[in-house]
Amino acid sequence: MIRNLLPAAVCLALMPAPAQAGWHVAQSKHFIVYSDDHPAELTAFATRLERFDKAVRVALNLPDPAIGPSGRLMIFIVRSTDDVERITGMKGADIYQPQSQAGAWAFFPQRSPNDHGRRTPSPLEVLQHAYTHRVLLGSWRDVQLPPWLSEGFAEFFATTKVRSDGSVVLGGLPEYRWDGIDQADVFPVERLVSTGPDFTDAKQMHVFIGRAWLLINYLTFDTDRSNLLNAYVAAIRSGKPTQEAAAILGVDAWLDKKLDAYGKRPTWPSAVLSVDEVPIDPVTTRALTTGEAAMIPVVMRLRSRSSTARPRDVLIQARAFAAPFVNDAAVQNVLAQAAYDGGDFALSSASADRALSADPRSVDAMIVKGRALAALAVREASDPSTWAAARSWFMAANEADPLYFFPLQLFYESFRAASQEPTPSARQALLHAYSLNPTNGALRIEAARIFLEDGDLDAARVALGNASIDEYGGAIAPIAARTVQALDVGGAAEALTALAAFPPKAD
Repeated sequence: MIRNLLPAAVCLALMPAPAQAGWHVAQSKHFIVYSDDHPAELTAFATRLERFDKAVRVALNLPDPAIGPSGRLMIFIVRSTDDVERITGMKGADIYQPQSQAGAWAFFPQRSPNDHGRRTPSPLEVLQHAYTHRVLLGSWRDVQLPPWLSEGFAEFFATTKVRSDGSVVLGGLPEYRWDGIDQADVFPVERLVSTGPDFTDAKQMHVFIGRAWLLINYLTFDTDRSNLLNAYVAAIRSGKPTQEAAAILGVDAWLDKKLDAYGKRPTWPSAVLSVDEVPIDPVTTRALTTGEAAMIPVVMRLRSRSSTARPRDVLIQARAFAAPFVNDAAVQNVLAQAAYDGGDFALSSASADRALSADPRSVDAMIVKGRALAALAVREASDPSTWAAARSWFMAANEADPLYFFPLQLFYESFRAASQEPTPSARQALLHAYSLNPTNGALRIEAARIFLEDGDLDAARVALGNASIDEYGGAIAPIAARTVQALDVGGAAEALTALAAFPPKAD
C-alpha cells in the first residue's frame, strides 16, 4: 500500500541494480541456462540436465523430436531460495513454471534449506520431477495419461543422479515421500490407478505421488511383474480405457499386499545407464554482452508473471537499464516486452523497430511488434489494415522459427481479440501450435475448443484430460476438469458452454 504512494523515481531506487559483469549463458538442445557463476560450472550443469533428459527418453523409449531455439526450457540460476522469493514475490515460490505463454522457465537456487534435509525435495528434485512431466506430455501428446502414471514416472525420475563420469542412476528413494508411501488405506492400488488426487489438497497430493512412485518402482524392478508396466503403457498409448488397461497390472487385494511388503524393504534397487547409453550434443557457453547482462533483472521479472512488481515499475527499470544500449537488439527486445506489459504500446512498437533494425531476423522482436500493433488496434479501434500488419509479423516470426508455437497461437488469438471468427488457416495454426507445445494449458484449452467445434470428441477429451491433471495448471486445471464433466453429461454443446468463459488472449 505504501509503495503505491511512492513516486516513480523512488520506486526505481528500490529495485535491484543492473546485473554485474560475469553473466554467462549455456545453450544446448533442450535448455538455455543463465548464471553469473563460473562458466565451467554452468557448462557442467547444462550438460548434466541434457544427460538427464536423455536418460528419461532412453528409459521410457521416447522420441527426441527437433525443437527450435525458442522451444527450450529457460533456467535462471540464482544464489538462494530467498532470491527466488524476492524475484517472484511469493513465499516458498515454485521454481518451475510451464504455463508461461511464451515458453517454460525455471529459477534454480544454488542454495536451499531443502538441499540437505529430507522432509522436502531439493530444488534439483523439484526441477527433475517437473521436467519429466514436460517430456511425457511432449512425447505422448495424443494420449490421455492416467494421473498415477504421470506422477509416478515424474517422481521416479525426480531422484535421478548423474555421476561425474556421465553415467546416470535411476530409481532412488524419494525420502521426503516416506510418510506417504505406506498409506495404502488412503490410496489402495485400485483407487490409485483409477482416479486422480485433489490437486489443491497438498496432503492428498503427497500421499498420491508417494504411492504412485512406489507402484512404478515395484513394476520396474520386481522380476515377476517387470513386463507388466510396458504392457500397461502400450495399452494406454493405444487408446484403451483406463480400467481395461489396469486389468493388465492384475489390480487386486494381493497386489496391495505385495506393494505394501515391497514398500517396507530395507534397501532399494536402482538401474544404471552408462555414459555411452545417454549420448548428448555438446553444450556451448558464452559470456553475455554488457547490454544483455544489464537487462537480466528485467528479463527475470518479465518471465516471472507472479512477481509482485507492477508492470509499470518493471518498465521504469527497463528504460533506465536500456538507455545506454539504443542499438542493441537483445536490450531493445527486453525493453519492447517490458513496454508491452506496462501498457506503453507505442514504446513497445518503437523498441521492436530498433531491435529489428539491429537484427532483422529477431523472432522476439517480430512477436512483440505484432503484439504491440494488435494492442493498439484494440485500444484505438483501428481499421483492418492494422490487424493485417500485426498478423504479418506473427507469420514472419513463424517463418523465422517454424518450431516455435507462440507466433501461431498469437495469429489465432488475434481474430478473437478483433471480435472476428478465426479463419480456417488460423484454426489450423492453433492446432499446429498445440502439437508443438502440448504442455501448455492455454493451448490445450483452445485446441479442445476447436476439436469440440469440429466434432472430434476423442481429441478434445485428450487435450482436456491432460490439462485437468496438470499439477502446474493453476486455474486452467479446474476449468478443464469441469469441461470434461460437461462433455460426459451433455456432449460437445455443454462442453463448449463450459469453455465460453475461458480467456482467449495470451498473457
